[in-house]
Amino acid sequence: MNQTLNQVLLATACSLLVAVSGCGGGGGSDSASGGKIAASKSEWTTLGTRQVTSTTGSDITSNADAVWTDYNPAATYDKTKQLPLQYITMSDGTLLAAYITLPADADGNAAAGRYPTVLIQTAYNGVSGQLVSALGGADPLLVTHGYASITVDVRGTGQSQGSWEAFGPQEQADYAEVVDWVTAQDWCDGRIGVQGVSYLAITAIFTAAQRHPAVKAAFPIVPIGDGYRDIVFTGGQVNPTFIPIWLGLVSVLGLTNPSAITDPAIGVPVLLQHLLSAVAGFQVPTTLKAFAGDPGTAYDGDFWKVRSPLETDGQITVPTFVVGGLHDLFQRSEPMSYEAIKTQAPTKLLIGPWTHLQAALGEGLPVDGVPTLSQITLRWFDQYVKGLDVGADKLPNVTQWVSGYEHYVTASDWPHPLASAQRLYLHGDKTLSTSAPAADESANKIVQLPIEGLCSISTSQWTAGILGYIPLPCFSNSNSTERSSVKYETPVMAEDTYLNGPIEADIWMSTTAMDAGLSVRVDDVDASGVAKSLTNGIQTASLHAVDDSRSRKLDGQTIQPWHPYTQESVQAVGANTPVLVPVEIFATSAMIAKGHKLRVAVGASDLPQGVPPVPTLLQSLAGVLTIYSNAAMPSSVVIPVVPASALN
Repeated sequence: MNQTLNQVLLATACSLLVAVSGCGGGGGSDSASGGKIAASKSEWTTLGTRQVTSTTGSDITSNADAVWTDYNPAATYDKTKQLPLQYITMSDGTLLAAYITLPADADGNAAAGRYPTVLIQTAYNGVSGQLVSALGGADPLLVTHGYASITVDVRGTGQSQGSWEAFGPQEQADYAEVVDWVTAQDWCDGRIGVQGVSYLAITAIFTAAQRHPAVKAAFPIVPIGDGYRDIVFTGGQVNPTFIPIWLGLVSVLGLTNPSAITDPAIGVPVLLQHLLSAVAGFQVPTTLKAFAGDPGTAYDGDFWKVRSPLETDGQITVPTFVVGGLHDLFQRSEPMSYEAIKTQAPTKLLIGPWTHLQAALGEGLPVDGVPTLSQITLRWFDQYVKGLDVGADKLPNVTQWVSGYEHYVTASDWPHPLASAQRLYLHGDKTLSTSAPAADESANKIVQLPIEGLCSISTSQWTAGILGYIPLPCFSNSNSTERSSVKYETPVMAEDTYLNGPIEADIWMSTTAMDAGLSVRVDDVDASGVAKSLTNGIQTASLHAVDDSRSRKLDGQTIQPWHPYTQESVQAVGANTPVLVPVEIFATSAMIAKGHKLRVAVGASDLPQGVPPVPTLLQSLAGVLTIYSNAAMPSSVVIPVVPASALN
């Protein structure tokens, strides 16, 4: 293991020397991330989308020595002033509720003038944003520094009219009309920055991709990238925890409508419209269809394509700062959102040690020189919306929390330009090494229980971090969670080992049932045996088909598979038939310290993250999984190894 790691590091160093000698101090195109993009110095390829295939990756090589600095200019206004509720009339006559906050003087009176404007579009009711700013409220730091702020309830939510369809075509068409309306107001100077957390971040991404000339910059915090693959149907399995919580939240907040009392002529019809939409229109029917395995919902297709920002991220040309979390709901796509935008606009990436709620709050900041999210947003918008030279372009391109190292570490790009692929094989004796398995190595068996992971870090992650605030030991130690899994471990590390990027597990398996699910968890095991879960992936065996033209490769090895997840791609598994199942394991950044072990735990399910739709679940019950580890069927994982010196 350690000998091979040394070989990998040596090869990486040699590659780096070749890259440096080939740069010659010139060449490459200007990158809006504050540097130049090397033509193709990296061995990475991109991950394709539904519309485009994988291509050779481009590495940003400049700005590598950038460091974080404080940004705390004096406020230019004393207070903020919230205006009365207003309505924006869409072209079809639908009224959208708008909540406007302006800079104010010491007496609380709205200051006269036109201001650059922060636009937030939410499904969580602008009223709730006034109580919890992460749900869409105006940020006082931005407003007192000379920004107007407007929050708009998207169609069918909050106090807006219409029926909600979660990022559907009509909602996305509304975004452009909202921008037109904002620029026509006497308090807006025609320059807009789009911003928000979660749903609000997704609307920001979609709005930026429309290329309206008034939109100058974007600051999305924990945005989704692919609605199907990130969370709703990860690995072909429907999320049973967050999705019901989320749909319920939108429904409840949509029925919390003060205008039903203050303006019954508008408010009461809206309230009834939202109730009907939730029960018979979108929320309840969509949930039922997902669990029932309805082909139009349970398989990938146009419904998910239109709701996946990664399909349009490549159209964004305004400076964009992406914030994500190592245990966020959208952990998979946040770095890929950065990757998709970086070649055509100034782009930065910050990944914290966060769940969804922790990321929304920027929990723990400032630390390691990284300021609060509000301060970063202010600097970003001051530079790219107001047009001031405040050094936003000189901030580090990529900043990631590294688990095990327990600090933020900067890099010039993501995927990490110094990463090299290493394949580790799962052995019959439950070891994990670079040596290929022998012909006669034994297999290992797992009972197919659909309730594994019930108490694990997944419980915290896939409830958006809500349950993570309960200090349960299973959230910080995966040993109890993996009691029913087969655990494969490396020898004790003789040196620190730095992993950065996505991981692929190629598992040879068979089942005594007709179908199966696979859960693969990657852990850092310390000297006392405590296993800290770093990242994981799940996959339905019958959906194991891979589109190689869209899969990501590192050093020529597939490290992030692209599964079509279409009804046509289903391949019957059948009882006792060996099949190779590539499992996508979401990207991480972690250091396995000297004296620790790397563990790969293979199980049959991860309930908080996903459960198969009923038809697939019925085919997977009462089965036993066999995991093969021999020369003919060599199960393995491919990991991205970065020289530990990059941590300094």
